[in-house]
Amino acid sequence: MKIRYQEKEIELIECKTFYTRFKGFMGKKNIHNALLFNHCNSVHTFFMKENIDIIFCNKENKIISYYQNTSPRKVILPQRKATKTIELPANYFKIKIGERLEITK
Repeated sequence: MKIRYQEKEIELIECKTFYTRFKGFMGKKNIHNALLFNHCNSVHTFFMKENIDIIFCNKENKIISYYQNTSPRKVILPQRKATKTIELPANYFKIKIGERLEITK
């Protein structure tokens, strides 16, 4: 899968199992892909090695909220109306709230 926004895209891995959802980017350095968490509207960055961007979307992939360059040891509380969360390398996209992401398989 890939996620595309404006003219830029990145590999997208869907976290489906308990383990992949639990692990996410914990302990990883040099992040080169994005992670998709369906049915998720909050996250934490405990045990992460580097900053990440966090995008919360609704079921139509409209961007509800965006946390740029989020450092380790942070908690992002539940985002109203968000149904999926995307984590990706810090500052990868220049996101605008209200726009749509394109997710391709």
